[in-house]
Amino acid sequence: MAKIHKTNAMRELESADVPYRSAAYEVDERDLSGMHVALQLGQDPNMLFKTLVLSGERTGYLVCCIPTNADLDLKKAARAAGDKKVEMLPLRKLTAVTGYVRGGCSPLAMKKRFPTFIDETAILYDEIYVSAGERGEQIIVNGEALAELIGAQLVDLIAE
Repeated sequence: MAKIHKTNAMRELESADVPYRSAAYEVDERDLSGMHVALQLGQDPNMLFKTLVLSGERTGYLVCCIPTNADLDLKKAARAAGDKKVEMLPLRKLTAVTGYVRGGCSPLAMKKRFPTFIDETAILYDEIYVSAGERGEQIIVNGEALAELIGAQLVDLIAE
């Protein structure tokens, strides 16, 4: 019998008894975009949330999850975090800060728990997709259950 591959993100959900499913997709090293993942999985890009890591002037590191076809409004993210200004974490620091690589960053099971904000559109769906913590694997979970587990706030983060 084949052993099911579990990521740390999946283990965190299981230990908290949060129901989830997983979905695998083919990784294209030339295109790590969420839109590629949505196409691979045949899913609405509005339901597939990308995980972005930022750094605030005062608050330090923070995490924002937004639909893959949207752009993050940095001013809204700063306001949510209670900071004046936030900026995207340089890619070279991502693994050291989170333990994850680009294209496989999950809001679950990071090296350390950071203030996390999920775009409020997550509540429009019974389930959303987030990275399982490695390229080629997604977690399908209720957005409100995810937010509750990781202590995330559901707020407006999308650029208009």
